Amino acid sequence: MAYLISDDCISCGTCESECPMGAISEGAEHYEINADECTECGTCASVCPSEAIHLP
Repeated sequence: MAYLISDDCISCGTCESECPMGAISEGAEHYEINADECTECGTCASVCPSEAIHLP
């Protein structure tokens, strides 16, 4: 299962630049993770300042 970004996201972009797979992009309301590209490495969750990224 891919990581998810909750509504707690502050759209800082830290996760996008740190994702080794390029699976994160800016969405309409906040950043989003492409489930087909996410390898569940957890890098995004470890750098998120608002702790908005988690496994479902």
